Amino acid sequence: MRASAFLYPWDVVGDPYAPVRVARLGVRQVTLASAYHATRALTPRHPRHRIVTARHAAVLYPPDPVRWSGRALRPYEQRWTEGPDPFGEAAEALAGAGLEVHSWVVLAHNSRLGEEHPETSVRNAYGDRYPWAPCIARPEVRDYAVALAAEAAVRPGARGTELESCGWYGLAHLHAHDKTAGVALGGAGHYLMSLCFCAVCEEGYAGAGADPERLRAAVVTALEPLWRGEPGPETGPPGDRGAEWAAVEKLLGEEPADATRRWRTGVADAFRRAAVAAVRRAARPGFRVLLHADPAWHRCGANAGADPADLLDVADGAVLPCAGGAAGRVERAAVLGPFARVRTEGAVLAANFAVVSGMGGSPGTLAADAAHAAELGADELRLYHAGLASDTDLAQVRAVLA
Repeated sequence: MRASAFLYPWDVVGDPYAPVRVARLGVRQVTLASAYHATRALTPRHPRHRIVTARHAAVLYPPDPVRWSGRALRPYEQRWTEGPDPFGEAAEALAGAGLEVHSWVVLAHNSRLGEEHPETSVRNAYGDRYPWAPCIARPEVRDYAVALAAEAAVRPGARGTELESCGWYGLAHLHAHDKTAGVALGGAGHYLMSLCFCAVCEEGYAGAGADPERLRAAVVTALEPLWRGEPGPETGPPGDRGAEWAAVEKLLGEEPADATRRWRTGVADAFRRAAVAAVRRAARPGFRVLLHADPAWHRCGANAGADPADLLDVADGAVLPCAGGAAGRVERAAVLGPFARVRTEGAVLAANFAVVSGMGGSPGTLAADAAHAAELGADELRLYHAGLASDTDLAQVRAVLA
């Protein structure tokens, strides 16, 4: 199986040994961030620093002033990695070590954008805005994200791209000092808390046959038992996507739930198609476009939910989140199976495994996990994340890939 390791440019810039170290893992490819959200990242082997604080979402290359001239929404530039083009510098160094570089682009996840332009954010049924989650139904957000996809994906030195959060973002967010886990919402509760009620989405619900105010009231009413600590109506095992949606229908009623489905799937599909088309227009023939995704259309976040057949109709494949260890076998089947059943000829299914043990990854079970993923239809591996992992974690990965 072809394997690729995720990296940030700051893992490479200023460390002349990083490219060779990554190549010696046994990977053929690096998925290198070119547009990324705010983060605080460990760099355990860098000769000049141990922590990088990316204070806000930013592009890791110099944005084209002509492309963004006159636009209210535009990408932010970074100031925490040396040099005018950290992505370009890192890509060149990695290619020099024999590694194929693909860009890694985060689209609908940008807290600074939401802080400076609050009208662009998802607004839940209670009126709370999620500044980290741009509402992709809004024309100005979609125009911005589509332009960003084309520019950030097709960087010099990149042979392909992986688009993350290419769809709806919602409540779930690894935010600074996050304190949102006090109530067990389950998949259905997360969906209800992720429904957007901005003016554009309200108009969309109305067009789908649902009165926006009645829908808002129904969402609030449905969530009330969860706030009291009562169990939700989900009856399947944790992570059962079918049970999650059945619970949404039970909480809201089938017709209102279906109205939200029709509006949100239409918006997400149009967004995906526009983003991929923009990348293809900017790229040379053969440039590969993969999307980070989940097979349940109602899931939000970095792995945005998408109908597998629809996604594979527009993109070259999917990068799918796979849990490690024996306990993750059911989840791997739930994620890979729906894509494998509808895959088209040449479509890529990449199983994405966390290999940072301190972040819940399972590098020690990677061999068995990868074999199981291959049985389920995966033909590539993604390793999250070569820059964050300890030497011990990387040694285990190296042994497997050898």
